[in-house]
Amino acid sequence: MAVHGSRYLYLARHGEAQSDDGGLTGNGRRQAELLGERLRHVPLTAVHHGPLPRAAQTAALAAARLDGVPLRESEAAGDYVPYVPEAAELPEDSAERLLDFLSATTEEERVEGAALARRALDRFTGPAPGEASVHELVVTHNFLLGWLVREALSAPAWRWLGLNHANAALTVIRYTPGRPTALLVQNDMSHLPAELRWTGLPVEPHHL
Repeated sequence: MAVHGSRYLYLARHGEAQSDDGGLTGNGRRQAELLGERLRHVPLTAVHHGPLPRAAQTAALAAARLDGVPLRESEAAGDYVPYVPEAAELPEDSAERLLDFLSATTEEERVEGAALARRALDRFTGPAPGEASVHELVVTHNFLLGWLVREALSAPAWRWLGLNHANAALTVIRYTPGRPTALLVQNDMSHLPAELRWTGLPVEPHHL
């Protein structure tokens, strides 16, 4: 019988970026450094990140504040649409808006995104092999963060939509054998000063 320990998955959206294809802004670099400081005493074994510059730079700056934790690039931690629902799956009052949001996604992108989303679940979620607990950081993008939080809550597949995460905010999920998956922390910005919080989120909650 296989033995498993707890997995602690630390998730962070990349820092504020210059553009979708560009690197970090000055604010984004500082956010990434402060994320690393926040996690400096966590026994992380790896920092995974997507291949795009904004995620890779965030991961490198955060890892520089850690003690020799290796960086590992992963396509599964990249920026992609994890799941495209059918209209019948969606709430009637928001289906049109959500489908319009996803309408530019090509068939190729849908197939590739679904495959990467499965890989992300296989690689990053569930109890850890062996008796010891495992702590890993994944620096990724808003869509995958929503997908992993949705999965942790056993929500319908379409429910990654509408979950928004701030730049360099921290989310922590625990996977323990024989216990429900626990969302311990979500979208925590306490390591960021006021002027670096809320970036990457819609404008509505900025007054909080």
